[in-house]
Amino acid sequence: MKIIATISLLVISNLFMTLAWYGHLKMKEFKWFESLPFIAIIAISWGVAFFEYYFSGFC
Repeated sequence: MKIIATISLLVISNLFMTLAWYGHLKMKEFKWFESLPFIAIIAISWGVAFFEYYFSGFC
């Protein structure tokens, strides 16, 4: 059971990391994203990274 939990947490962590690294490339295509202030973009990026670190901390 511990192996399944570890693998699941690593997969979740990897999904958040992929979103954090590559998500901004797709977000540029959306008009609402272009109008966001710089501080909002930073907050979104850190919010995604927080969950990645949170789930990778359990492994």
